Amino acid sequence: MTVESIPVEAAPEALAWQGDELASGCGRRWSRDGAERKVALEWSFPFDAGTTSASGPYSAVFQERGTEALLLAGEQVVRELDRSDYQAENYDYPLALGALGDGREVVVHCPDEYNVLQIEDAASGERLTAGGREPRDVFHSRLSLSPDGRYLLSVGWVWHPFGTAMVHDTALALTDPGTMDGEGLLPAAAVMKGEVTAGCWLDVDRLVLATGAEGGSGAEETTLPARHLGVWSVSEGRWLHRNPIADAEPGVLLLPRGDQVISLLGHPRLLDTATGRLVAEWPEVGVSVKTTCFGVTHVPTPVAALHPDGTRLAVAQTESIALITLP
Repeated sequence: MTVESIPVEAAPEALAWQGDELASGCGRRWSRDGAERKVALEWSFPFDAGTTSASGPYSAVFQERGTEALLLAGEQVVRELDRSDYQAENYDYPLALGALGDGREVVVHCPDEYNVLQIEDAASGERLTAGGREPRDVFHSRLSLSPDGRYLLSVGWVWHPFGTAMVHDTALALTDPGTMDGEGLLPAAAVMKGEVTAGCWLDVDRLVLATGAEGGSGAEETTLPARHLGVWSVSEGRWLHRNPIADAEPGVLLLPRGDQVISLLGHPRLLDTATGRLVAEWPEVGVSVKTTCFGVTHVPTPVAALHPDGTRLAVAQTESIALITLP
């Protein structure tokens, strides 16, 4: 397991693999030999974070604890995005890019209210979930689409504050937008005993949720306790695995790798999702210690990207990008 280093002039605020090149999403790219080049447009203040569609040409830059964002296609600005300013300074911007089952590239965000999810056509801006809504009092954050675009995961929070997670059927939402306001496909009782801080999709059916040290209430046999890693099957509506997380809390960022996940809290750790076992870790590669998506004090989310073939992990550092060859 080797760790290489690519020197950078300034720490990238986003990373994505495009072939064997790394792109920041904000106008900077690095080749395999570490050479950095800038494209015509370079985005900076007030944008301090970014995300990229895994399936299409779209990316976005945004204020992680602000209201402004830009949707980009390559180097071209498609349009400005916005979110409610209610508590915006206290939790991470809810935004996901990807393709639905019919191939349409979409933007999923909360453009009007903190608790109202909307799906919009990326190219045209057409709102695909327009209609009457009766939202719950939940702050949506850290949105991600399943690989086939069928399901949407939101790892957000409710007032206490306490981190939680919800899953919605995007195909159903296109015909009945109000379904995105209900409990969804992940029963609230399944995520009440431990505070959910992170989640990701392993495949089109299975998702991984991780809980921090904060405990809640719920029956042990049906819910995910504190400091646990759980694998939930949407089709079966049950936990496939629930195990204590070894060594440390999970933080807010999980990257899927087959039946493993990479967590980033203080440094990268490779975890087995079936057992919760620590497979490998890299304490020499430091990242921020961010435990929830909300909080009065803003700690930036770690910036990392896993190569599509699962062999290399890129992690942003203050003066470099660490490239980890995974076991």
